Amino acid sequence: MPPKASQQQKKPDPQDVPIIFQRYRTELQSLAQKIGEIESEMEEHALVLSTLRPLTTSDPKRTCYRLIGGTLVKRSVEDVVPSLETNFSGIKEVLESLVKSYKGKEGEFEEWRKEMGVQMPR
Repeated sequence: MPPKASQQQKKPDPQDVPIIFQRYRTELQSLAQKIGEIESEMEEHALVLSTLRPLTTSDPKRTCYRLIGGTLVKRSVEDVVPSLETNFSGIKEVLESLVKSYKGKEGEFEEWRKEMGVQMPR
């Protein structure tokens, strides 16, 4: 993990700078990967919801299948849509939180880079 605020008071050894730099980059990459996974999951939920929402008024008793924990469960549209909407909003909140965390970590990294005089390879 990158140095904490109390450790940033003194400059690290020149040998530690590349290690800290790589830790920041690894953290940013893992956050970006997780954001990508969650965006994909959110798009899947949005697609299913856009398909099922019109059916809530025209045919709410229509059978649909939902995968829950590796088990395919037979439900009706009126049962599935509310839980999908709840899941969708939860995923959206998690995504917003991760993006905020990424931006914060990116700002911290930029600040550290400027403080240490580290230049990014092009």
